[in-house]
Amino acid sequence: MDQTRTAYIAIVGRPNVGKSTLLNTLLGEKIAIVSNKPQTTRNRILGILTEGRDQYVFLDTPGVFTPRNALGEFMVRTADASVGDSDAVILMVDATSKISSVEEKIIDNIKRTGIPSILAVNKTDLATPEQIAVCLQSYSERHSFDAYVPLCAKNGKNAKALLSECEKFLVDSEWLFPEDMMTDQPMRQVTAEIIREKILRTLDKEIPHGVAVVIEEFKEEDTLVSIRAEIFCEKESHKGIIVGKGGEGLKRIGSYARADLEKMLEKKVYLNLWVKVKENWRDSARAVGNFGYQED
Repeated sequence: MDQTRTAYIAIVGRPNVGKSTLLNTLLGEKIAIVSNKPQTTRNRILGILTEGRDQYVFLDTPGVFTPRNALGEFMVRTADASVGDSDAVILMVDATSKISSVEEKIIDNIKRTGIPSILAVNKTDLATPEQIAVCLQSYSERHSFDAYVPLCAKNGKNAKALLSECEKFLVDSEWLFPEDMMTDQPMRQVTAEIIREKILRTLDKEIPHGVAVVIEEFKEEDTLVSIRAEIFCEKESHKGIIVGKGGEGLKRIGSYARADLEKMLEKKVYLNLWVKVKENWRDSARAVGNFGYQED
Protein backbone atom coordinates (compact mmCIF):
# COMPACT_ATOMS: atom_id res chain seq x y z
CA MET A 1 0.00 0.00 0.00
CA ASP A 2 1.12 3.58 -0.66
CA GLN A 3 2.14 5.81 2.26
CA THR A 4 -0.81 6.03 4.64
CA ARG A 5 -2.17 9.36 5.83
CA THR A 6 -4.16 10.42 8.88
CA ALA A 7 -5.48 13.41 10.83
CA TYR A 8 -7.34 14.10 14.06
CA ILE A 9 -10.24 16.48 13.44
CA ALA A 10 -12.42 17.83 16.27
CA ILE A 11 -16.07 18.72 15.67
CA VAL A 12 -17.00 21.58 18.01
CA GLY A 13 -19.94 23.94 18.53
CA ARG A 14 -22.82 24.80 20.78
CA PRO A 15 -25.22 22.11 22.07
CA ASN A 16 -27.78 20.65 19.66
CA VAL A 17 -26.13 22.04 16.54
CA GLY A 18 -25.82 18.60 14.92
CA LYS A 19 -22.27 17.46 15.71
CA SER A 20 -23.19 13.85 16.52
CA THR A 21 -25.47 13.66 13.48
CA LEU A 22 -22.59 14.84 11.30
CA LEU A 23 -20.24 12.24 12.78
CA ASN A 24 -22.72 9.44 12.08
CA THR A 25 -23.28 10.75 8.55
CA LEU A 26 -19.56 10.92 7.76
CA LEU A 27 -19.00 7.38 9.03
CA GLY A 28 -22.12 5.92 7.47
CA GLU A 29 -22.88 4.22 10.80
CA LYS A 30 -24.43 5.31 14.06
CA ILE A 31 -21.82 5.47 16.81
CA ALA A 32 -22.91 8.71 18.54
CA ILE A 33 -26.34 9.13 20.09
CA VAL A 34 -28.55 11.95 18.89
CA SER A 35 -31.65 13.66 20.21
CA ASN A 36 -33.41 16.99 19.87
CA LYS A 37 -32.33 17.92 23.40
CA PRO A 38 -29.16 19.95 24.04
CA GLN A 39 -26.14 18.53 25.89
CA THR A 40 -26.79 15.01 24.59
CA THR A 41 -23.08 14.22 24.12
CA ARG A 42 -21.17 14.10 27.41
CA ASN A 43 -17.90 12.35 26.61
CA ARG A 44 -15.58 12.90 23.69
CA ILE A 45 -16.53 10.29 21.09
CA LEU A 46 -13.95 9.13 18.58
CA GLY A 47 -15.11 8.05 15.13
CA ILE A 48 -12.72 6.51 12.59
CA LEU A 49 -13.24 6.66 8.83
CA THR A 50 -10.75 4.72 6.70
CA GLU A 51 -10.87 5.17 2.94
CA GLY A 52 -8.10 3.80 0.73
CA ARG A 53 -4.83 4.93 2.27
CA ASP A 54 -6.47 7.66 4.34
CA GLN A 55 -7.70 7.46 7.92
CA TYR A 56 -9.77 10.32 9.36
CA VAL A 57 -10.15 10.35 13.13
CA PHE A 58 -13.08 12.57 14.09
CA LEU A 59 -13.67 13.74 17.66
CA ASP A 60 -17.31 14.47 18.47
CA THR A 61 -17.24 16.77 21.48
CA PRO A 62 -19.83 17.92 24.04
CA GLY A 63 -21.49 21.21 23.15
CA VAL A 64 -19.89 24.31 24.62
CA PHE A 65 -22.12 26.13 27.10
CA THR A 66 -22.02 27.81 30.51
CA PRO A 67 -21.80 24.95 33.04
CA ARG A 68 -24.04 24.84 36.11
CA ASN A 69 -22.71 21.72 37.81
CA ALA A 70 -19.77 19.32 37.97
CA LEU A 71 -21.02 17.33 34.97
CA GLY A 72 -21.29 20.51 32.90
CA GLU A 73 -17.79 21.58 33.91
CA PHE A 74 -16.44 18.19 32.81
CA MET A 75 -18.21 18.46 29.44
CA VAL A 76 -16.85 21.95 28.72
CA ARG A 77 -13.30 20.95 29.70
CA THR A 78 -13.59 17.93 27.40
CA ALA A 79 -14.65 20.12 24.46
CA ASP A 80 -11.91 22.70 25.09
CA ALA A 81 -9.19 20.03 25.38
CA SER A 82 -10.24 18.44 22.09
CA VAL A 83 -9.16 21.51 20.13
CA GLY A 84 -5.64 21.29 21.51
CA ASP A 85 -5.47 17.55 20.84
CA SER A 86 -6.42 17.81 17.15
CA ASP A 87 -4.79 18.59 13.82
CA ALA A 88 -7.79 20.59 12.65
CA VAL A 89 -11.19 21.76 13.84
CA ILE A 90 -14.66 21.81 12.31
CA LEU A 91 -16.69 24.62 13.90
CA MET A 92 -20.30 23.62 13.35
CA VAL A 93 -22.92 26.37 13.46
CA ASP A 94 -26.65 26.71 12.84
CA ALA A 95 -27.46 28.56 9.62
CA THR A 96 -30.54 30.08 11.26
CA SER A 97 -28.77 31.40 14.39
CA LYS A 98 -26.60 34.42 15.05
CA ILE A 99 -23.10 34.24 16.49
CA SER A 100 -23.23 33.80 20.26
CA SER A 101 -20.63 33.99 23.02
CA VAL A 102 -20.15 30.23 22.56
CA GLU A 103 -18.91 30.58 18.98
CA GLU A 104 -16.88 33.66 19.92
CA LYS A 105 -15.10 31.63 22.60
CA ILE A 106 -14.35 28.79 20.18
CA ILE A 107 -13.04 31.20 17.53
CA ASP A 108 -10.78 32.84 20.12
CA ASN A 109 -9.44 29.39 20.96
CA ILE A 110 -8.84 28.63 17.28
CA LYS A 111 -7.02 31.93 16.81
CA ARG A 112 -4.92 31.44 19.93
CA THR A 113 -3.79 27.94 18.91
CA GLY A 114 -3.50 28.71 15.20
CA ILE A 115 -5.14 25.39 14.39
CA PRO A 116 -6.53 24.90 10.84
CA SER A 117 -10.32 25.22 10.80
CA ILE A 118 -13.42 24.68 8.71
CA LEU A 119 -16.72 26.47 9.22
CA ALA A 120 -19.58 23.98 8.69
CA VAL A 121 -22.90 25.80 8.39
CA ASN A 122 -25.51 23.19 9.29
CA LYS A 123 -29.31 22.99 9.04
CA THR A 124 -29.37 24.59 5.61
CA ASP A 125 -32.60 22.70 4.98
CA LEU A 126 -34.27 25.00 7.53
CA ALA A 127 -32.66 28.24 6.33
CA THR A 128 -33.28 30.60 3.44
CA PRO A 129 -30.45 31.40 0.98
CA GLU A 130 -30.31 34.88 2.54
CA GLN A 131 -29.85 33.44 6.04
CA ILE A 132 -27.06 31.17 4.83
CA ALA A 133 -25.31 34.08 3.10
CA VAL A 134 -25.58 36.29 6.20
CA CYS A 135 -24.25 33.47 8.39
CA LEU A 136 -21.25 32.87 6.12
CA GLN A 137 -20.44 36.57 5.94
CA SER A 138 -20.71 37.17 9.68
CA TYR A 139 -18.32 34.31 10.48
CA SER A 140 -15.86 35.21 7.73
CA GLU A 141 -15.63 38.68 9.30
CA ARG A 142 -14.72 37.08 12.66
CA HIS A 143 -12.08 34.68 11.35
CA SER A 144 -10.46 33.56 8.12
CA PHE A 145 -11.38 29.87 8.09
CA ASP A 146 -9.57 27.49 5.76
CA ALA A 147 -12.91 26.47 4.22
CA TYR A 148 -16.62 27.28 4.44
CA VAL A 149 -19.11 24.45 3.84
CA PRO A 150 -22.91 24.88 4.01
CA LEU A 151 -24.46 21.47 4.63
CA CYS A 152 -27.29 19.43 6.09
CA ALA A 153 -25.93 16.72 8.40
CA LYS A 154 -29.38 15.16 8.71
CA ASN A 155 -29.74 14.26 5.03
CA GLY A 156 -26.03 14.21 4.17
CA LYS A 157 -26.11 17.13 1.72
CA ASN A 158 -22.55 18.40 1.12
CA ALA A 159 -21.06 15.91 3.62
CA LYS A 160 -18.71 14.69 0.87
CA ALA A 161 -17.67 18.27 0.18
CA LEU A 162 -16.80 18.66 3.85
CA LEU A 163 -14.77 15.45 3.76
CA SER A 164 -12.88 16.74 0.71
CA GLU A 165 -11.90 19.81 2.71
CA CYS A 166 -10.80 17.61 5.60
CA GLU A 167 -8.53 15.69 3.23
CA LYS A 168 -6.28 18.76 3.03
CA PHE A 169 -5.32 18.25 6.69
CA LEU A 170 -4.11 14.66 6.26
CA VAL A 171 -0.40 14.06 6.80
CA ASP A 172 1.81 11.11 5.95
CA SER A 173 1.68 8.84 8.97
CA GLU A 174 1.01 5.30 10.03
CA TRP A 175 -2.59 4.65 11.01
CA LEU A 176 -3.24 4.55 14.73
CA PHE A 177 -6.27 2.27 14.43
CA PRO A 178 -7.05 -0.96 12.54
CA GLU A 179 -8.70 -0.55 9.15
CA ASP A 180 -12.00 -2.09 10.29
CA MET A 181 -12.25 -0.11 13.53
CA MET A 182 -14.91 2.61 13.63
CA THR A 183 -14.75 3.84 17.24
CA ASP A 184 -12.63 3.41 20.34
CA GLN A 185 -15.68 3.20 22.60
CA PRO A 186 -15.97 -0.07 24.53
CA MET A 187 -19.18 -1.97 23.79
CA ARG A 188 -20.38 -1.37 27.34
CA GLN A 189 -20.12 2.38 26.81
CA VAL A 190 -21.90 2.22 23.45
CA THR A 191 -24.68 0.17 25.08
CA ALA A 192 -25.04 2.63 27.96
CA GLU A 193 -25.24 5.54 25.53
CA ILE A 194 -27.91 3.84 23.40
CA ILE A 195 -30.04 3.32 26.50
CA ARG A 196 -29.52 6.95 27.52
CA GLU A 197 -30.53 8.08 24.04
CA LYS A 198 -33.87 6.30 24.40
CA ILE A 199 -34.40 7.98 27.78
CA LEU A 200 -33.70 11.36 26.16
CA ARG A 201 -36.20 10.60 23.42
CA THR A 202 -39.01 9.33 25.64
CA LEU A 203 -38.81 11.81 28.54
CA ASP A 204 -39.45 15.54 28.58
CA LYS A 205 -37.89 18.59 30.15
CA GLU A 206 -35.03 18.38 32.66
CA ILE A 207 -35.26 14.76 33.84
CA PRO A 208 -33.15 13.19 31.04
CA HIS A 209 -30.20 15.44 31.86
CA GLY A 210 -30.14 14.04 35.39
CA VAL A 211 -29.83 10.46 34.17
CA ALA A 212 -26.72 8.26 33.98
CA VAL A 213 -26.57 4.65 32.77
CA VAL A 214 -24.16 2.04 34.12
CA ILE A 215 -23.77 -1.41 32.53
CA GLU A 216 -23.46 -3.92 35.38
CA GLU A 217 -23.38 -7.04 33.21
CA PHE A 218 -22.64 -7.66 29.54
CA LYS A 219 -22.57 -11.36 28.71
CA GLU A 220 -22.19 -12.33 25.06
CA GLU A 221 -22.95 -15.85 23.81
CA ASP A 222 -23.25 -17.33 20.31
CA THR A 223 -26.76 -16.08 19.57
CA LEU A 224 -27.69 -14.04 22.66
CA VAL A 225 -26.35 -11.04 24.54
CA SER A 226 -27.55 -10.60 28.13
CA ILE A 227 -27.28 -7.04 29.48
CA ARG A 228 -28.09 -5.68 32.92
CA ALA A 229 -28.12 -1.89 33.12
CA GLU A 230 -28.80 0.47 36.02
CA ILE A 231 -30.36 3.85 35.29
CA PHE A 232 -29.53 6.48 37.90
CA CYS A 233 -31.69 9.56 38.36
CA GLU A 234 -31.54 12.42 40.86
CA LYS A 235 -34.95 12.28 42.59
CA GLU A 236 -37.44 9.67 43.72
CA SER A 237 -40.13 11.48 41.74
CA HIS A 238 -37.98 11.17 38.61
CA LYS A 239 -37.71 7.43 39.17
CA GLY A 240 -41.48 7.16 39.08
CA ILE A 241 -41.63 9.07 35.80
CA ILE A 242 -38.93 6.91 34.18
CA VAL A 243 -40.60 3.66 35.29
CA GLY A 244 -44.04 4.95 34.32
CA LYS A 245 -47.47 3.63 35.21
CA GLY A 246 -47.34 -0.13 35.50
CA GLY A 247 -43.73 -0.05 34.31
CA GLU A 248 -44.78 1.08 30.82
CA GLY A 249 -42.17 3.85 30.60
CA LEU A 250 -39.28 1.54 31.37
CA LYS A 251 -40.66 -1.10 28.99
CA ARG A 252 -40.78 1.48 26.19
CA ILE A 253 -37.18 2.58 26.84
CA GLY A 254 -36.07 -1.06 26.89
CA SER A 255 -37.93 -1.93 23.70
CA TYR A 256 -36.41 0.95 21.72
CA ALA A 257 -32.91 0.25 23.08
CA ARG A 258 -33.17 -3.48 22.41
CA ALA A 259 -34.08 -2.86 18.76
CA ASP A 260 -30.97 -0.72 18.23
CA LEU A 261 -28.71 -3.11 20.11
CA GLU A 262 -29.91 -6.17 18.18
CA LYS A 263 -29.28 -4.36 14.92
CA MET A 264 -25.80 -3.34 16.02
CA LEU A 265 -24.78 -6.65 17.61
CA GLU A 266 -26.61 -8.83 15.06
CA LYS A 267 -27.82 -11.05 17.90
CA LYS A 268 -30.84 -11.38 20.15
CA VAL A 269 -30.57 -9.14 23.21
CA TYR A 270 -31.99 -9.75 26.68
CA LEU A 271 -32.06 -6.34 28.35
CA ASN A 272 -32.68 -6.03 32.09
CA LEU A 273 -33.16 -2.42 33.25
CA TRP A 274 -33.24 -1.13 36.84
CA VAL A 275 -33.80 2.43 38.05
CA LYS A 276 -32.03 3.82 41.12
CA VAL A 277 -31.83 7.24 42.79
CA LYS A 278 -28.54 9.09 43.38
CA GLU A 279 -29.56 12.53 44.57
CA ASN A 280 -27.93 15.51 42.83
CA TRP A 281 -25.13 13.37 41.39
CA ARG A 282 -24.35 15.96 38.72
CA ASP A 283 -23.17 18.36 41.43
CA SER A 284 -20.57 15.91 42.74
CA ALA A 285 -17.26 15.61 40.89
CA ARG A 286 -16.75 12.20 42.50
CA ALA A 287 -20.15 10.90 41.36
CA VAL A 288 -19.58 12.31 37.86
CA GLY A 289 -16.29 10.39 37.70
CA ASN A 290 -17.83 7.22 39.11
CA PHE A 291 -20.41 7.24 36.34
CA GLY A 292 -17.65 7.18 33.72
CA TYR A 293 -17.25 10.87 32.91
CA GLN A 294 -13.50 11.02 33.38
CA GLU A 295 -10.81 12.95 31.60
CA ASP A 296 -7.95 11.06 29.96
